[in-house]
Amino acid sequence: MTEKPTMIAFQDVHKYYGDYHALRGITATIRAGEFFSLLGPSGCGKTTLLRTIAGFEGISSGAVMIDGRNMAGVPANQRPTNMVFQSYAIFPHLTVAENVGFGLRKARLPKAELATRVGEALEMVGLKGYGDRAAHALSGGQRQRVALARALILKPKVLLLDEPLSALDKKMREQMQVELIRLQRQVGITFILVTHDQEEALVMSDRIAVMFEGEIAQLADPETLYRRPNSRKVANFIGTMNFLPAEILSEAGGKIEIEAQGFGKLTLEAEQAPGAASGDGAAVGFRPETLTILFEGQTASDRESMAVIEEVVYYGDMTYYDVRLDGTEKPIRISMRNVFGRPVLDIGARTRVAWSPGALVLFQ
Repeated sequence: MTEKPTMIAFQDVHKYYGDYHALRGITATIRAGEFFSLLGPSGCGKTTLLRTIAGFEGISSGAVMIDGRNMAGVPANQRPTNMVFQSYAIFPHLTVAENVGFGLRKARLPKAELATRVGEALEMVGLKGYGDRAAHALSGGQRQRVALARALILKPKVLLLDEPLSALDKKMREQMQVELIRLQRQVGITFILVTHDQEEALVMSDRIAVMFEGEIAQLADPETLYRRPNSRKVANFIGTMNFLPAEILSEAGGKIEIEAQGFGKLTLEAEQAPGAASGDGAAVGFRPETLTILFEGQTASDRESMAVIEEVVYYGDMTYYDVRLDGTEKPIRISMRNVFGRPVLDIGARTRVAWSPGALVLFQ
């Protein structure tokens, strides 16, 4: 498959606010037609980086390129971008159609053409027929759609989304995630989302840049980030990750021999050890769903360890067990799908746990 051309390139971008170093040598590319997310905790620099694309923030050094053009000195209103803000910034005294067409007011389009453009934008976001409705009478999800239509009517090359779903309730947020994915595929332009919600980024993105303290810690597709995080910090931030102490015994021929607490001696492939070397403080990480509690009559397809159940949390479709493997000091979490006929085990029960070395990641 041919890789898409670059739409945005950051070249050693630094940003200072006085003595505070907000962006620290950001170098990365975002492809044309990509749904890209900037993910990280509050204060990590993700919104600052987004604003450097929009032109709302200048940079201290480096370069921000959009579609091959250096944006140095290019004001926000002359960049091929548009932004949907967290607050939506909908004008309550205007109708939906007036809000959507607001950005075209300087174009002085004929009324018929303006009405056509507004109607197309509203239909694109699922609000056909809402043009005459008062903006203040809309629900949160509808206001979000109006903000999207207002941004898209200007036909930008890049749409910037600054935590646009954070004000919505859980059900509406999940619905809008799907709608944004559909919309991005429909219009085919580059979407860049800022979010602190790991699940949101995993669901919506083609690629994700995980940021900490003004730097990109890892940039990869969602599956790679989830299954092969390159550091304990990324692993801890993306979803739930269990860790068990491990000792590196030897490394040779692309294989790493280790001894992991609760698992014993085993062999990992070199690709399962991003950044790990020899020395103290090593640990193996693994996701809750990669381990399986074995019920009566079941056998492990690979490895098996004994454990005791210390906590049970029932969620309807899933049950989360905190179990302590024999020979370990702290419990780990295992998630089990509640299929018909499978019992929910009690606290204190002894059980067998199945696992595979291939699901482990070694961290230093």
